[in-house]
Amino acid sequence: SGAARSEELINYFNYAYEEPQGEHPFTVDAQIAECPWNTEHKLMKVGLKGKSLDYENLRPSNLVFLIDVSGSMSQQNKLPLLKKSFSIMIDNLPAKSTVALVTYAGSSGLVLPPTPVDEKKQILKALNKLDAGGSTAGKAGIELAYEVALENLVEDGNNRVILATDGDFNVGVSSSSELVKLIEEKRKSDIYLTICGFGMGNYKDGRMEDISNAGNGNYFYIDKYAEAEKVFKRDLMANMFTIAKDVKIQVEFNPNTVSAYRLIGYENRLLQNEDFENDKIDAGELGAGHTVTALYEIVPASASADEVNKHGELNFQKTVVGDDNESLVMLKLRYKPIGSETSRLIETRVLDSSKSWEHMDSEFNLAASAAAWGMMLNDSKFKGDMSPELVISMAKKSLDRDEHGYRAEFVSLLHKTKDLMN
Repeated sequence: SGAARSEELINYFNYAYEEPQGEHPFTVDAQIAECPWNTEHKLMKVGLKGKSLDYENLRPSNLVFLIDVSGSMSQQNKLPLLKKSFSIMIDNLPAKSTVALVTYAGSSGLVLPPTPVDEKKQILKALNKLDAGGSTAGKAGIELAYEVALENLVEDGNNRVILATDGDFNVGVSSSSELVKLIEEKRKSDIYLTICGFGMGNYKDGRMEDISNAGNGNYFYIDKYAEAEKVFKRDLMANMFTIAKDVKIQVEFNPNTVSAYRLIGYENRLLQNEDFENDKIDAGELGAGHTVTALYEIVPASASADEVNKHGELNFQKTVVGDDNESLVMLKLRYKPIGSETSRLIETRVLDSSKSWEHMDSEFNLAASAAAWGMMLNDSKFKGDMSPELVISMAKKSLDRDEHGYRAEFVSLLHKTKDLMN
């Protein structure tokens, strides 16, 4: 169906990467092993882990909730779930946070001026009074929310608009591109954007991704209370506190050891090669304690000619040259520290472990099984020898680290969707 986005499946989980120790605010974890679904190929996992927050010296938060209260939000899994979700967040926000409440539907309005989070009763009272009705005027609401955030801007703080909607921006803005332009303009004031889609089920609105990308932001789909707990309690710091911005990864493949490659997923996040060193080009943000994982399938130079032809010519930069016949990859990573517009560079050479997937750690197997499940659901032409049994056996190898039970839930889901994968 194409509905399963590999990168979202892979990154639904938190990965147990080491906490950053050095000068950079994240760890880079890269591993290469045999590819489970095609043993002639290699699979590379690249993982980033953001530095966890220092609670003693936490930057104050200036949060503006922008809530869609249009008629379509009245269903049980929309505004009622939103109220429960934001109540969880308010319970878990650190001290020094302020919360303001802006609504939009037909007209937009400031329901609650910036209020310290320790005045919880007042915030919850304003939140619980909200009712759904009217048509959606997204543009006016966004303008007002950013205005409120800007008036209360905390220098070097965590300034963020949190937009909650069912994705229906049908009044007040003539096109998605106009909305994206508006958000891009607002980004310059150093205010981040989080979008929460409620009651959207399997319907993934591409506009939400476009808008959050434009606004130094992230987006989440909340369809049940358990998902709200994950986003607003367990992963709250990773989702709401940015520690590095415009994080870009460039992977340079060694022509001596690699014939072809493909990145699994991330189709909407790819940059042109020349954009990597351009600090004006926006890219993704990394949250506190957050993990981001990407997988590359690699056809090594030793693979048969048929394999190489099947995957087309290698797309590599000519900078990896010389006598290097061991490393497969040069990993380059750029990021901007918070408060800086100048990027910093990290470089790492990655060697092949020569191990089979069975001998790799639980994090490698978790990422590989999530990617493989996505490929099977989408009937990808790259799924190779993948079978439901193989996906399940990989996922089971990740169960030795499962603090919140998400991995066990994933294995259970794989058993239930076995017939869909055939």
